[in-house]
Amino acid sequence: MRYAVFGNPIAHSKSPQIHAAFAAEFGLPGFQYDKLLAPLDGFGTAVREFVAAGGAGCNVTVPFKEEAFRLAEVLSARARAAGAVNTLMVQADGSLFGDNTDGAGLVADLLRHVPLQGKRLLLLGAGGAARGALLPLLAEQPALLLIANRTVARARALSEDVVQPWLAATGLPAELLPVHGVATFDFLIGGVPLEVTGGASPVRALGKRGVQFDVVINATSASLGGEAIPMAPDAFAADAVAYDMMYGKDETTFLAQARAAGVATRVDGLGMLVGQAAEAFTLWTGHRPDVAPVLASLRAAL
Repeated sequence: MRYAVFGNPIAHSKSPQIHAAFAAEFGLPGFQYDKLLAPLDGFGTAVREFVAAGGAGCNVTVPFKEEAFRLAEVLSARARAAGAVNTLMVQADGSLFGDNTDGAGLVADLLRHVPLQGKRLLLLGAGGAARGALLPLLAEQPALLLIANRTVARARALSEDVVQPWLAATGLPAELLPVHGVATFDFLIGGVPLEVTGGASPVRALGKRGVQFDVVINATSASLGGEAIPMAPDAFAADAVAYDMMYGKDETTFLAQARAAGVATRVDGLGMLVGQAAEAFTLWTGHRPDVAPVLASLRAAL
């Protein structure tokens, strides 16, 4: 059983040690997992050569997730919604199946800290990370899901591409469907009333004069540059959870911002990293690993 992760750069990847620990949990001595540097202009060729040499599947990291989406011959629903693939698997007929496990890893990590059903969720950002998270978040049936972005047009496009088709396809009664909508970061500063459509009871005001959020997820890259999100501190509800998809040895900028706003439960994205790997491992092997010991080991090594 040969697997790998492709990226450029790739030396920093923790995936080999994560998957080695998963394989050891189930006693899979033939499980091999490598990290492979793919040329920026040769990802597809690198994957095909890997498969021809006996590779059974691979993870895909930056900057190749969208190219992997185009390379896959069969796509999961969550990969189609994300427009990106981070996991490829060779099927029995030799075709490549593409999945996106990032959102599932996020949700699994969040559920270790807070139930999502009936909660009010704020998703910051409308890029690839946010897109990959939407279907798994919606499947938990939150009461409200608001996408906020610097430009409302991108947030609205994400809602139209992913949220609204999902809502239309569920067959759930209206009272069980999440209220949904979009906003800009600037809106979250001022709390200007905004109607959020969808579900049974539209929300007409957010921020200072309206709804607060039980879970706020930072899917932007702001923390990488040490940049704060321009949002009012009172956007966080009492007992809110702040989640940053970024992680590091030190507290991220967004989580420091949440701490200053009085948020007690603050979680970085290391658990998401391990969770998305666990989803890929399960897809490949049929074994669902325990992420807790791997997460603890990685945390201690930061």
